[in-house]
Formats: sequence, structure tokens, C-alpha cells
Amino acid sequence: MKVGLSRKLDFMTGPSKVLYSAYERRLRGRLALETLPHHVAVLADGNRRWARANAPDEPLVAGYRAGAAKLREFCDWCSELHIPLVTLWVLSTDNLGRSKDDELGPLCEVIANLVEDLAARYPVRLVGALEFLPDKTAERLRRAEAGSNQVSPMHVNVAVAYGGRQELRDAVRSLLAEDAERGLTLADVADTLEVDQIEAHLYTSGQPDPDLIIRTSGEQRLSGFLMWQSAHSEFYFCEALWPDFRRVDFYRALRDYAQRERRYGR
Repeated sequence: MKVGLSRKLDFMTGPSKVLYSAYERRLRGRLALETLPHHVAVLADGNRRWARANAPDEPLVAGYRAGAAKLREFCDWCSELHIPLVTLWVLSTDNLGRSKDDELGPLCEVIANLVEDLAARYPVRLVGALEFLPDKTAERLRRAEAGSNQVSPMHVNVAVAYGGRQELRDAVRSLLAEDAERGLTLADVADTLEVDQIEAHLYTSGQPDPDLIIRTSGEQRLSGFLMWQSAHSEFYFCEALWPDFRRVDFYRALRDYAQRERRYGR
């Protein structure tokens, strides 16, 4: 059976663990706070593949549970570095449509538990079209969001039932409905529409765009994630499947980000 990176670490000998820990501390020590991103977004990809490789005799939900545990860890890493905003993509509208009924129920349970855990520690905003979820799951998520911890300085967006095209459609619908209430015609809207008006109706309205977007599992595409907001983001692609993503991988992503010259389209 193929063993994930996180399990390989468990098999390290004492000297190997010491060397690995020393390397991790060295990377951390070289990260200057002023070079860190203010908003990190993550496409936590590879949970299903991880389950097939590491737990072939178990249902695929084993991969989702491992991925959720890593998301909790990841938020801890970001909090320790005082990163103010984190966005986690846990379920896309595409995946929601492709999931079998016997897989969707356990997946929704994992997501609901994850959001409730995060909400107990951080201010949480749900980013997505919750109407596509089972009613019970959507209600649990909304309740967790409404009661989330408002003391922590780090905020967490959870993108669930999220699709970039869906977000833009919803933003335009919301904008048109608002202008209609003001008595404007479509011709009026067409003549006066500005970029910042659309931004005000995005799921992430009022928040800064992501500085760094990380995707795991070796895929080098965004799959519609934060299509509008990522116009000037930096991207980092990692080969590790999400449950195998290590703190040292995160530090490497931050090191790579710090070494880039951000031009913002200039």
C-alpha cells in the first residue's frame, strides 16, 4: 500500500525527525512577518486520491476526514503567523453535482463538523450557494456562521457549494435586483455600471482579494476558484495530496511568495 507523506514522517528514525524539525524551524525563522500574505486561499485538492491510496478498504469519506483534519491544522499554522484572512475551498458546485448520494451525506457531515469546529475558534464566513446543499446541512452551517467566535483576529472563509461562475451570476443578479428596487431600467444600469459595483455583490464583498492561492495534488489550474478576486493573486502549486500537506510545505509556499515581485498588472 502506498504511504502518504504524513505517515512516512511517523516512520522516521529519531535522527531523521530531529533533522526534519530543524529544517522546519530554519524555514520558519527566515520568514519575515512583513513579507507574509494578508489573505491566503487554499484549494485543498486530493482527498479522494489520498483515500484510495492510503485507505483502500475504507469508504472515500476517510479521505474527507483526513482533509478536514489538515484544514484545522492549516488554520492553526496561519493563526500562529498572524495571517488575518484564510479562505478554504472545501466543496465546489461541480463536485456537488458529481457526488453520489451515498457519498454526499458523509461528506456533508464532515464539512458541517469542520465548520462548527472552526466557528468555535474563528470568525467564519460561508462563501457559496448553500441552497444547493441538503437543508439540514445548510442550517447547521448557517447556525455555526452566526454563532462563530468574533474575538480571534484571524477570519476564515469556508467556500462550500462554491463555483466561480455561480458567484458572478449571483453577484449580477443581486446588483440588478438592487437597481430595480431603486427604479433603474436595464438601460440605466448598462450606462452606469462600474467594476466596484460588481465587487460589492461578490460573496467576499468587503474583504481584500487573496494575495496567495495554494493548490495541492499537482493540479495547476484554478477550476473557477475566486475568478474575480484572483486577478492579481500569486499562485503556488504543490504535488502533495492535501492530507499529506505539511507545515514545511506551507513555509516553502510562503518563502516562494516572499521572493516574488508583485506587479498588480503593471
